[in-house]
Amino acid sequence: MEDVKRFLREAKLDSWTAALPTVVAGVGALLVLMRTVSNHREAKEKIRRARNRRTESLRRAEEAVLRYKQSHPTADLTPILKLSLSELTKELHEGSLNPEEALNAFMEKTLAVHKKLNCCAEILLESFDQLETVGSNKEGLLYGVPVSIKDNCGYKGHDSSCGVLLYLEKPVQEDAVLVQVLKKQGAIPFVKTNIPQGLLSYDCSNPIYGQTVNPHNLQKTSGGSSGGEAALIGGGGSLLGIGSDLGGSIRIPASFCGICGFKPTSGRLSLQGLRAICPGQKSVRGSPGPLARDVDSIVLCMQALLCDHMFSLDPTVPPLPFNMQLWEQHAAVEDYIKETIAHWRKCDIDVLLCPVIAPAYNFFYTGKNTAMLSYTWLYNLLNFPAGVVPVTTVTKEDEEELKHYQGIYQDEYDKFFKEVSNTYQDLSINAI
Repeated sequence: MEDVKRFLREAKLDSWTAALPTVVAGVGALLVLMRTVSNHREAKEKIRRARNRRTESLRRAEEAVLRYKQSHPTADLTPILKLSLSELTKELHEGSLNPEEALNAFMEKTLAVHKKLNCCAEILLESFDQLETVGSNKEGLLYGVPVSIKDNCGYKGHDSSCGVLLYLEKPVQEDAVLVQVLKKQGAIPFVKTNIPQGLLSYDCSNPIYGQTVNPHNLQKTSGGSSGGEAALIGGGGSLLGIGSDLGGSIRIPASFCGICGFKPTSGRLSLQGLRAICPGQKSVRGSPGPLARDVDSIVLCMQALLCDHMFSLDPTVPPLPFNMQLWEQHAAVEDYIKETIAHWRKCDIDVLLCPVIAPAYNFFYTGKNTAMLSYTWLYNLLNFPAGVVPVTTVTKEDEEELKHYQGIYQDEYDKFFKEVSNTYQDLSINAI
């Protein structure tokens, strides 16, 4: 009988031992499930808090604009929205407009555009406080101009989420260098704009703030990753914004939304304070850059950013200021090309036949008679196609006539031409 009892006890123990791994696995699976549920709840709660912060910032901005309008019942802010950036800066510097009027005009428009396009990540309520100190930067090129900035552009006390939960509720400790420069130039950053999740997309949607849509067709995307910027500017809520571009993230949304965007050479503008989703990546280098309604606004922004203040804040940026003279020269060339094309069309010119430098010069004279290059340089300037073909050769009679050549202007170049143009018989004469 004792043997039977001992056998039963051992059998129960063996059964418990055999079942133990199953029990442990079950408990482990339960813990993983509980952890997953907890993480999911925590993620949803972080998203809810982020959305609430955005909603609260929108509400407070709306209240601030309403208070302004109530205290200025005769103020008409609508005409401000029709000004170009250069016109706005001119009126602000002259004093016919003040920064408070400009900020409230674009803040009100931004709130309206956001309701339609979902383009804002958060209103920067500090912009209203900045009105009290912006007068100290009245000489700045962007004095009093409200400027929008992309979500990943650091602004002290605010998240740079990049559209991912990892960066929520981790406000940056100081302004990005570009934000500091904008403020130094008198600009007022007033809103952070939406981006795609992780930035690595040319759509504009993330699980925190949702989908941003196109200002010209609500069934289309605004593009990305600077999609919130492009949508806001294209919708009229901002004149000037700062985005970033790694593979088209300024240019694609600018194209989709019908505005201008510019990606400078990498390293031309400071990246300090712009959060990247993959820090340390060096194979393809990104760059911050401006988005605006027109090219002149892009030029003014680059001129403002490329200043000594940025070079001192970020010594890794080469201290090369904006070359306005070079830019004006480029603009003049474009005008000249348009004028030439218009003149050719007016004269019904399809092909222009004209001389080229010929015949071949004596040694060492090419450097003395560089004016002759105008025959060929012109087509490089115009960016027109051009070629040369042989027409004839120099004859003995031509050389006899050259002895009596006086030139057209009797200047130094006519003199050189005669010196270099002896003993040319049988050399080729070509035409363009």
